[in-house]
Amino acid sequence: MTTLVPQGGFPPVPTSFEEVPLNEVYRLIEPGPVVLLTTARGGRANVMTLSWHMMVDFTPPLLACVVAGCLSSQALDETGECVVAIPPAGIARAVVAIGNESGRRLDKFAEHGLTPLRAAIVGAPLVGECIANLECRVVDETLVEKYGLRVLQVVKAWRDQARRDAKTIHHQGYGTFAVDGRTLHLPSKMP
Repeated sequence: MTTLVPQGGFPPVPTSFEEVPLNEVYRLIEPGPVVLLTTARGGRANVMTLSWHMMVDFTPPLLACVVAGCLSSQALDETGECVVAIPPAGIARAVVAIGNESGRRLDKFAEHGLTPLRAAIVGAPLVGECIANLECRVVDETLVEKYGLRVLQVVKAWRDQARRDAKTIHHQGYGTFAVDGRTLHLPSKMP
């Protein structure tokens, strides 16, 4: 079906539309759930909160994330490994607190009662309280300097069956989060 353009162009913007300041656009299009990213180097584990990430490919599973100017960024530069852990909404306060603290000053695992678990392939720990844990290796750093963007390949994935029905949180900016709602099952040709 073709959309017909009315004589003189398109109709004007409805009065119910409100202009959004450009520095708040991220609040409209934040990606998937807030996750935790763990790293380890020099015998010390760290965890950070991350909401700027996206899937890039199915097979092998690739995801991209923005990690820059922090302890985790330095660890990724040095080791090329991390774990992306998907926390349940039940630990949202800890997830937000982790995002507001630096691992340079404290052990965020201990501070927030999170359990670091040995991963099968990478040196970074899994997070015992999370719904799922993705062991990752950095496979592309060409946009790190310009955007802090790294592409990660998931080399091992874990899901906690005991938390299968747990909800996730989604960042909406300025301390506002949404919790997953009801699940819809619709026909799709996607894998």
